Amino acid sequence: MQIEANGNTVYYELSGRAGAPVVMLSQSLACSSAMWRPQLPALEGKYRVLAYDTRGHGRSGAPAGEYSFDMLGDDAVALMDALDIEAVHWVGLSMGGMIGQNLGLRAPERALSLTLCDTSSRIPPEMAPLWLERIEIARQKGMAALVDSTIERWFTEPYRAKNPPEIDGVRQLILATPPEGYIGCCHAIRRLDYTGRLGEIDKPTHVIVGEQDPATPVAAAEAIQAGIPGAKLTVIPNASHISNIEQAGAFNAALTAFLGSVAG
Repeated sequence: MQIEANGNTVYYELSGRAGAPVVMLSQSLACSSAMWRPQLPALEGKYRVLAYDTRGHGRSGAPAGEYSFDMLGDDAVALMDALDIEAVHWVGLSMGGMIGQNLGLRAPERALSLTLCDTSSRIPPEMAPLWLERIEIARQKGMAALVDSTIERWFTEPYRAKNPPEIDGVRQLILATPPEGYIGCCHAIRRLDYTGRLGEIDKPTHVIVGEQDPATPVAAAEAIQAGIPGAKLTVIPNASHISNIEQAGAFNAALTAFLGSVAG
């Protein structure tokens, strides 16, 4: 389904139990809501599940220009408003976890809990040139020039070797990402700096990270856990950045246990 929210077209899928607490799924950069398919069977029996394509991705609009996390957070709130959803249990991976932090800081009344997966609260200044380089590659050469290095960061070598169909599916999601949307979101990510404000978040929070994640490593997850009062941390063994796909069973077990503790 598509709907207008915050001046942009947003694609979303709503499934699961009508009237149940809403779990809202927010994807990584260069992906789409399709990345959450391994989680749907574990969630739909107990929750209403709202998965959406972030601005610039999938079947949502991809306006040109620099995006910000305030913009992406406002998109999420506007989608909730359009669907008459008061508050959600937020589950975000990578960029989706960054949007979740924005929600927890700027619209805490809309978040019942936060699950922040394979994400970071700050991009160090020394990493800014890397993000600018990715922006230029996408602008000049398109997503095909970024796909191989992205796949290598996202999944461990053993998983890539044993699961070609799954890897190819993710590869297609990356290739389908509009360069304008990727670039817009890269500008938001390169300016990320929430670490000093994490103590303001007062929602039940669960931080999940793949043990071998090189993009947002365990140390970044530990910093978020330390910053948010009462936050839990789960490290998923034998997983890299897209831990919800690489180790879906362990990820789902951790996610549903936390949701069960806060949503009943």
